[in-house]
Amino acid sequence: MGAKRGSDPLLLILVSLAGSPKHGHAMLLDIQAFAGLRLGPGTLYGAIGRLEEHGLIEAMPAHGRRRPYRLTPDGNHVLRSRLSSLGGTVRAGLERVAG
Repeated sequence: MGAKRGSDPLLLILVSLAGSPKHGHAMLLDIQAFAGLRLGPGTLYGAIGRLEEHGLIEAMPAHGRRRPYRLTPDGNHVLRSRLSSLGGTVRAGLERVAG
């Protein structure tokens, strides 16, 4: 079938940052823990760049070599909207396969 369940890197990063600010490696570990997926560094940092460009996440002051990111209010709104939309799709799908 191709893409793994919940494999949208943008959504996975938003979900990870909804819990707390994180640097890139911490996001990779968190996403692997909750989604069972291992994003590559290129995928992660490309998605971080797009999310920053759209104002959905923002960089915080660096701690040594690590730069944490946090969800912005717009990012929180977009995440809530996407999750709500996905919830409706999941409910409809489960009802239909249950017969």
